[in-house]
Amino acid sequence: MENLKNIAPLSDFDWDAFENGTTESGANSTADEQKYDTTLGRVQENEVVEGKVVAINKREVTVSIQSKSDGIIAASEFRYNPELKVGDTVEVYVENQEDKKGQLVLSHKKARAAKSWERVNAALENKEIVKGFIKCRTKGGMIVDVFGIEAFLPGSQIDVKPIRDYDVFVEKTMEFQIVKINQEYRNIVVSHKALIEAELEAQKQEIMSKLQKGQVLEGTVKNITSYGVFIDLGGVDGLIHITDLSWSRVNDPHEIVELDQKLNVVILDFDEEKKRIALGLKQLQPHPWEALDADLKVGDKVQGKVVVLTDYGAFVEIAPGVEGLIHVSEMSWSQHLRSAQDFLKVGDDVEAVILTLDREDRKMSLGMKQLKDDPWKEIEARYPIGSKHTAKVRNFTNFGVFVELEEGVDGLVHISDLSWTRKIKHPSEFTKVGEPLEVIVLEIDIDNRRLSLGHKQLEENPWDQFENVFTEGSVHEGTITELMDKGAVVQLEYGVEGFATPKHLVKEDGSKAQLEEKLPFKVLEFNKDSKRIILSHSRTYEEPARAARTRKPAPKKDAPAVQNQTAAQSLGDNDALAELKAQMEKGE
Repeated sequence: MENLKNIAPLSDFDWDAFENGTTESGANSTADEQKYDTTLGRVQENEVVEGKVVAINKREVTVSIQSKSDGIIAASEFRYNPELKVGDTVEVYVENQEDKKGQLVLSHKKARAAKSWERVNAALENKEIVKGFIKCRTKGGMIVDVFGIEAFLPGSQIDVKPIRDYDVFVEKTMEFQIVKINQEYRNIVVSHKALIEAELEAQKQEIMSKLQKGQVLEGTVKNITSYGVFIDLGGVDGLIHITDLSWSRVNDPHEIVELDQKLNVVILDFDEEKKRIALGLKQLQPHPWEALDADLKVGDKVQGKVVVLTDYGAFVEIAPGVEGLIHVSEMSWSQHLRSAQDFLKVGDDVEAVILTLDREDRKMSLGMKQLKDDPWKEIEARYPIGSKHTAKVRNFTNFGVFVELEEGVDGLVHISDLSWTRKIKHPSEFTKVGEPLEVIVLEIDIDNRRLSLGHKQLEENPWDQFENVFTEGSVHEGTITELMDKGAVVQLEYGVEGFATPKHLVKEDGSKAQLEEKLPFKVLEFNKDSKRIILSHSRTYEEPARAARTRKPAPKKDAPAVQNQTAAQSLGDNDALAELKAQMEKGE
């Protein structure tokens, strides 16, 4: 307050002139106003204008738009442009000319967004190269900030090489080309790969023009697939097919090479139009067949490992890159159709005999069964005719049963040789696959390596005895087991079957015999060779009635037995038949 006492107005100040604007200071004021308007310019809020960068630090960028104050913008809004420097011109959006602190509020992000769609469309049309900031990873690619808009960068469009680690690109600024815009959904797709493809195409043309078959080049393993390996030859790719990686069989290319490995390859073939190059790796090594023991010959024993297994055989590697085929027919002396998988599996160590050897065509066939004696050698001494054996049922046909006596020795039991008495329609009625079956050797066919066997021959032929039992004219009780249009099958005693035609099935009351009905039958015919018995029920009452009408009355005697008197001697009275009956009843 003491200082204020010393302050006094100028004694010579012309207040009237000041009020009228005619003083020198008034004139200066007018000029200053004109200079202010010219220097600062006029800006409107919510408008996009150009500004100049006047200062940069880690957190903020100061931008002047020739207003009363400079605007402060977060440095993060310029992260897409790491090369920003003082003096650069940038677009800014005027959010507020003066906030509560008197500060001009600007936004570079909003300025970019305001004109972004115009710029991205123009960039697509003009194939312009734009800069973008990779914000983060997403499914299938990356999210890129382009002109303030989020665009999608597919993983396949990052580089011409397959990308194994996407994270190394996050928060990096790269150049892109806009390749697609969806106006409806405002989606943008960008590509970095497209920028380098043109340059690579020129390199490819130059490299392809210099390629020659047989040329050896150095390359880098770019990608490994199940079918081969892609090699980068310095701007152009070639493929080593899995079969050209090694002279040995390769199940997985990873066993031979690894990613980014440098190696020499030889050009096998190339297509200049399709830009395809076939490469080889194994061709740089001598063929294993050339190093194969010169003394190796047919009949020698070799050892190896099963590398490939098929239904028809197994490929065995006896030396690296040298394989022989063991056909399934050479794995066992057995004649049954079987698969190689029944004998071997991949990885098995096997011993075999060389059957054929072709060094020129590099082919070899091997055999395993030759290490064992041929079971058909001296077959007549080991399985003489009439000898009895236990066989294993292998399979059926309509005409018989195939059995195996031992590995490599098969035989056939004809359906007619299964049973003396049973009429078998199919062998499956008699036995089952895998079951044992007692057989007797009937014939030996050495040329076809087959034995004719029998089962019923293990027992005596009961028809020799039946000839004395089922004599023509004898009467026996029988049960009808099957009815057909042409007649009926009748089950007689001792397991024997007979046949009666329809006219012989008529009963005394005129009705026809029914299924499962038990009746007396008269033997009309007995044929031991064809094992056929023809029967008649009607004759059992017709002939006695006819005889009664023709003969004179006779003194009463005991009633005749149902059994024919010529066959009165029963099986119980005949030692041989009694024994046969006991055997058959036991079998039943």
